[in-house]
Amino acid sequence: MDFLTSKIKPMYFKYLTAAFGSALISSIYGVVDMAMVGQYQGPNGTAALAVVAPIWNIIYSLGLLMGIGGSVLFSTLRGRSQNNQKESNEYFTAAVIGVVILAVIAWIGIIFFDTGLLKLFGAEETLLPLSRSYLFPVKFIVPSFLFTQLMAAFLRNDGNPGLATKSVLFGGIFNVFGDYCFVFILDMGIMGAGLATAMGSVFSLLMMLTHFRSKKNTLRLVKPTKLFSKLKTISVTGFSTFFIDVAMGILTMLFNRQILKYLGTNALSVYGIIINISTFVQCCAYSIGQASQPIISANFGAGKGERISQILRYALRTAAVFGVIWTALAELVPNLFIRIFMTPTDEILAIAPGIIRSYGLSFLLLPLNIFSTYYFQALMKPRTSFLVSVARGAVISGCFIYLLPAVAGADAIWFAMPITELAVAVFVIIKMKQYTSQLPKS
Repeated sequence: MDFLTSKIKPMYFKYLTAAFGSALISSIYGVVDMAMVGQYQGPNGTAALAVVAPIWNIIYSLGLLMGIGGSVLFSTLRGRSQNNQKESNEYFTAAVIGVVILAVIAWIGIIFFDTGLLKLFGAEETLLPLSRSYLFPVKFIVPSFLFTQLMAAFLRNDGNPGLATKSVLFGGIFNVFGDYCFVFILDMGIMGAGLATAMGSVFSLLMMLTHFRSKKNTLRLVKPTKLFSKLKTISVTGFSTFFIDVAMGILTMLFNRQILKYLGTNALSVYGIIINISTFVQCCAYSIGQASQPIISANFGAGKGERISQILRYALRTAAVFGVIWTALAELVPNLFIRIFMTPTDEILAIAPGIIRSYGLSFLLLPLNIFSTYYFQALMKPRTSFLVSVARGAVISGCFIYLLPAVAGADAIWFAMPITELAVAVFVIIKMKQYTSQLPKS
């Protein structure tokens, strides 16, 4: 499909289907791990994975920084002119170099400083050995996770979203069966879950690399001019997407500390369930952004504002549908999520439904707010995208996480994210209207 001439509706939904499948299966890594480990080791296993979650967020976000930042610029240049293939591939090459650098840094950090990182994110005496056991197999293939995110972004922008989806699907299926085999049959427990996740990521990456042998491929490694300047531009463009996942790590750390301070280990185990529900909600939001971004970027480069407005309408409707569905599930069937992710104790069953219902109100506006960061990126408004990411991921949310339990009681902490998402959504709607009205009327 041609981003500049194909009918918007079928093209958008084709890319949405592929992006949703890819995002959904990606989320399965953590979710399946949580479910299997929760069934095998109970609430402590779930809590241990909640501690590991920020590290996952950081790893994935580093891949997205280069992947989304580079692919936005790649498609914008292609939209301006098909003769920009060399320049657009310079950004692809720069993104690859950037990922290599970041992968080495992340690799060193996790190999040598895993204990310190886990303690920073809330691991205490009981949870630390379990968290380290899970991370042990992951240490060996950290670069694979970054390159998978990079390649998935560029495959979507190079007209091959199906391969990205198939690759992630293959890795996800392996992870599901690998989890069961390693955790239960081989009795490896939480370490087996980490091993299955690590191997699944490698298989996904290897499959993605077959794109370079396909006829659809226009990606080339070339000698980039002004490499440091391009890396800076990529980083600025992709920073908001990068910070979404970093912010999840920050929020998890803040929640972990405040929950342990005010509510204890049982509440932390429930928060581990919320992390996984949020993972699914976010995958829906990511899929909208990832489906829209290549099309919007190309049409923005070509100055076709009316086509961008059409895409925006479909994206907003999709975000509304996802938001309503997930909020309804959280409010109506919280016990379903509890039993999926662990074998609950009576104490867990007593507190979990109320917690999930309170926090779940945030799911109504979460898809809109995350999609907006992709939209602003595609319109080359990285500063606004950055403000949205930082506000919802650290500043506003962080203030409420600390403020609410202190002034309104411990359980008020669960309303921190609903209030945050509402405040951010008001800003998002105002800026969307402003930037969309400024687009060319072609």
